[in-house]
Amino acid sequence: MIGKISDTTAYYPANNHKNDLKKQQIIQKLRMIEQKVKAHEMAHKTAGGELTGPVHYKYQKGPDGRLYIVGGEVPIKIKVGKTPEETIQIARKIKRAALAPSDPSPQDRAVAARASILEMKARIELSKQQSENPQKISIYV
Repeated sequence: MIGKISDTTAYYPANNHKNDLKKQQIIQKLRMIEQKVKAHEMAHKTAGGELTGPVHYKYQKGPDGRLYIVGGEVPIKIKVGKTPEETIQIARKIKRAALAPSDPSPQDRAVAARASILEMKARIELSKQQSENPQKISIYV
């Protein structure tokens, strides 16, 4: 019996060491994810400026009881300007904000695509306006 108890007691500390090591690996991975998510969302925020809303983070509880950021999003306002030229500028800024992170997500790419469509429509509108109201060019300068 004593031999059995000694074997069991010796087994648990080794198992605890493995568990501690595994916990540390999980914590390290969560820290890396948190850094990447923060950088990703900050890139959107910086590039988008006034077109962006507040950052919303998703959290996961680590084995140490701490909450780690594991996801996030920054809303980007897709809006039309007062003129086609203004809309083109807004669309370009939206696209820059959406593609600002070094690793844009599928959602980021979808927002950039919507911005490209917005820009294209504004260019079409601008072209229509210019063809309807051609500027008079004087050859007598």
